[in-house]
Amino acid sequence: MDNLTHSLVGALIGQAGLKKKTGLAMPALIIGANLPDVDVTCFAWTTGLEYLAFRRGITHGPPALVLLPLALAGILWGYDRWQAKRGKRPEGRLPVHFGWLFALAFIACLTHPALDWMNTYGIRLLEPFSHRWFYGDVLFIIDLWLWLGMGLGLWLSLRREKRGQDWRKIGRVTLAGVLAYIGVNAGITYAAETAQFDAPHVSGQIAIGSPPPVVFWRRSTIVGTANDWWVRNSGSGALEPITEQRCEWPDTDALRQTNSQLDAFLFWSRAPFAARAEDGSVVLHDARYYGGGVTSSFTLALPDVACEEPAAGD
Repeated sequence: MDNLTHSLVGALIGQAGLKKKTGLAMPALIIGANLPDVDVTCFAWTTGLEYLAFRRGITHGPPALVLLPLALAGILWGYDRWQAKRGKRPEGRLPVHFGWLFALAFIACLTHPALDWMNTYGIRLLEPFSHRWFYGDVLFIIDLWLWLGMGLGLWLSLRREKRGQDWRKIGRVTLAGVLAYIGVNAGITYAAETAQFDAPHVSGQIAIGSPPPVVFWRRSTIVGTANDWWVRNSGSGALEPITEQRCEWPDTDALRQTNSQLDAFLFWSRAPFAARAEDGSVVLHDARYYGGGVTSSFTLALPDVACEEPAAGD
């Protein structure tokens, strides 16, 4: 999910009452909820699509979810002591307890992979012990309704706190509403992915319920297997094959040994297919992100590989 969503979740956990457990609790919660995205620094040393093989991996796995909160707690605890020595520690700040800082940062950190799992992009929850990708297919990566609901709940809670009223209840009710909203979306996705389809059944076939932005009650359903995908757009009951001119799947096993871009793409891709480029070469797509203006962000051109027509019946 986007970082505003992660931040709002961390802030609401604080407004549910946990921010009173220790000084600097809110920084621990909000920063902790975003901390696994430290892997965004990979853009400094990766090129092209190589980032696909790194993001949502090692910093989202079990060891990092313990070590990152520990580091954050240490930094915040040291910052409080540094301010105290300089005589600049705010008088109204609660005493800072390292144990509580770690606990809150840890709780917030756990919400990050839980939310990232919700969309179709995927996350490697068990890195470095397993490279397997996990997918929830429940929420679009940027959910306007979560922004509005959590933003309103946070504002009301802070306003009540300022007025000396019960502010914790609003935070808790808002978090409960978020869980209910996720549950409704999970049910919609389940119905979309388990529906009966008219596409030819293929061994190993999978179904992906892709949530669109804003209209959360709809799903674009992708059905098929490698290089053969059918799509049912939101609001339509008919499955249609990918209309892009398809190519026979190239010998990627050999190519990926010397092509880091290809290796990263295939490691990440969940619904890959090969299509013909304008010059007759091959371009690889992922059906999850095909069309809608995002195609180029998840497309890999293979200019040295000629497109061959798929065999009859493919």
